[in-house]
Amino acid sequence: MTAQIILASASPRRKELLDQIKVSYSVHPIDLDESPLFNEAPLDYVQRLAAEKSAACIAQLGDSLPVLAADTAVVLGDLIMGKPKDRDDAFAMLRLLSGKMHRVYSAVSLRGQEHDQAVSITEVTFRSLTEYEIEAYWQSGEPVDKAGSYAIQGLGGVFVESISGSFSGVVGLPLFETAELLSRQGIGLFK
Repeated sequence: MTAQIILASASPRRKELLDQIKVSYSVHPIDLDESPLFNEAPLDYVQRLAAEKSAACIAQLGDSLPVLAADTAVVLGDLIMGKPKDRDDAFAMLRLLSGKMHRVYSAVSLRGQEHDQAVSITEVTFRSLTEYEIEAYWQSGEPVDKAGSYAIQGLGGVFVESISGSFSGVVGLPLFETAELLSRQGIGLFK
């Protein structure tokens, strides 16, 4: 099947979500410094990273196909939580999220005939976690490359008491917003 877009991500979750809506793609991951800028607001942060990833991909490959990039951040108050650096970082994040509501910001950038972006913001409430659960979860290996050190679609789903917003946005690619961007640029779904 001929690719409709280039996915500027190596995320297996984003690939699964595009497969779910039957959009064909080729993969060209982009590796950028994902550190927030000084005093950068969470919304600005995810939008900037998604846009930088799509722009970097176009710079490397040209614009023969539209490029889709995304970025997801877990945010508690004003604290932006990316992927954990190590075990201690993952434990600190999970302890902070325990028993609280946080937001997951997921930005999508599509560069084709023009540059278009969309953002999903979802509220997620965790139940209180025990130290045993945090340790066992770390040992599962799942938190290693996940924003906020958890995967809602995996074992981490048992920590979620409630969610208000986009489940796929928390996973890493909000399907509603992605489909809107794709349709506006004439890229069909369910092919």
